Parts: sequence; C-alpha cells; structure tokens
Amino acid sequence: MTPQELRALCLSFNAAVEEFPFNPDTSVFKVLGKLFALTNLDARPLTVNLKCDPEDAVRLRADHDAIVPGWHMNKRHWNTVTVAELPDKMVRELVEDSYDLVVAGLPRAERLKLDRP
Repeated sequence: MTPQELRALCLSFNAAVEEFPFNPDTSVFKVLGKLFALTNLDARPLTVNLKCDPEDAVRLRADHDAIVPGWHMNKRHWNTVTVAELPDKMVRELVEDSYDLVVAGLPRAERLKLDRP
C-alpha cells in the first residue's frame, strides 16, 4: 500500500478528516474530532498508529513482527503497523477496525449521524 492509498483509505470513511495538529509532516485522521489513525506519509518505512481492541492488539503483536505497541500512544489500545510488511487487505481491515472502535466510543447521537450505529 502506498502513502497515497493509505491517505485515501483513511479519508474514505464517513466524516473522516486529515489534520496536522503536531507538525506539517504528521497526518492525523479523525472522525468527529476523535483520532483513529496517525502517520507520517513521507516516512520510510511507512507506519501508521491504529486503535485496537486490547485483546486483539496482544494477539496481533504476537502473530506479526510488523505490528508493535503504539509509538507514543497508550500501548494497551494502540498499535504501530509497518504497512509494507503486511498484505494490503490486512492493513485495510486494521484501519477500518480502528475507525469502527473510535466510532463505537462516540455518543449515540453522533454515531447515528454517521449511519454506523
């Protein structure tokens, strides 16, 4: 997956936006103000921080060398994923899972606006 494909994927979700609150190099993808992906699209190797269910996070880290505890994030809930070392389909699923976890934590009224109750 290329950096452009990762950006397009993150922006393909309902109400997803890209912001740069930390510096001009770090893309922060949010849904209704809540972070679901964080990456430097120019970095090599390309990595992305994604939210993950704590039990799944432990399993994924054990099964894949390309998935480690989230860098500068809450290690229980976030993973850092090296994109090029995983199949594109898996990266897409991990990004979607991160988005879905964040949406699930939103108030019900906000979730309904997204058509993802």
